Amino acid sequence: MTITDKTVLVTGANRGIGRALVDEALRRGATRVYAGTRQPLTHPDDRVTPVTLDVTDAAQTQQAVDTVESLDILINNAGVAMYDDLSDRAALEQHLAVNLFGTYGVTQAFLPLLTRSRGAIVNVLSNSALAALPVVPAYSISKAAAFSLSQSLRALLAGQGVRVHAVLAGPVDTDMSRGLDAPKASPESVARAIFDGMENGEEEIFPDPASGSMADGWRSGPAKALERQYAALVDATPVAS
Repeated sequence: MTITDKTVLVTGANRGIGRALVDEALRRGATRVYAGTRQPLTHPDDRVTPVTLDVTDAAQTQQAVDTVESLDILINNAGVAMYDDLSDRAALEQHLAVNLFGTYGVTQAFLPLLTRSRGAIVNVLSNSALAALPVVPAYSISKAAAFSLSQSLRALLAGQGVRVHAVLAGPVDTDMSRGLDAPKASPESVARAIFDGMENGEEEIFPDPASGSMADGWRSGPAKALERQYAALVDATPVAS
């Protein structure tokens, strides 16, 4: 799928990777980009339609669905990341509410439109979904759960022509990772790599140097092979009447 002449929705579009994804979609010729944010947003390009969207708010999600007439690509980018040590259950629940259930809720709400267009879902995750980063364990747990959600949706929606991509990014130079002392990729380069990976049909997208070193090993490794083996069970399992 190319971005040209497509309609795209990006959650968490006010800054960082989300803002870069909006701008990159415009650069690649998207006809309409819905920018989902919790706070009011203005954009100089008239192809951008701001949408008030807190992904944890079911009413706002439904209002967003009512605003969007058609949709080719849903990018679940909204997320939260906080330092913790797993001593506070509330911190874990907050991460799960946004990073897992927010992604799930928005996806389910827009699924009829995506099924109609035989479109694509892009879940912006983290390489900490594969190996927990112990300074942000609640974040890592939520991203691992969202990765499993992405794999499950991929198998379940394949028969409806909806593709599911998981972005396993390393450190990116955004407000969210400002306190992390590590080399970071720019949001703009990550946005370009995400769309490149989607256009190339990559199920897992490794959009930066830190995550890119894992790409070949993941795609040829036993975990990916097992995912494909399990996915084959979707068509083989009888549906109860």
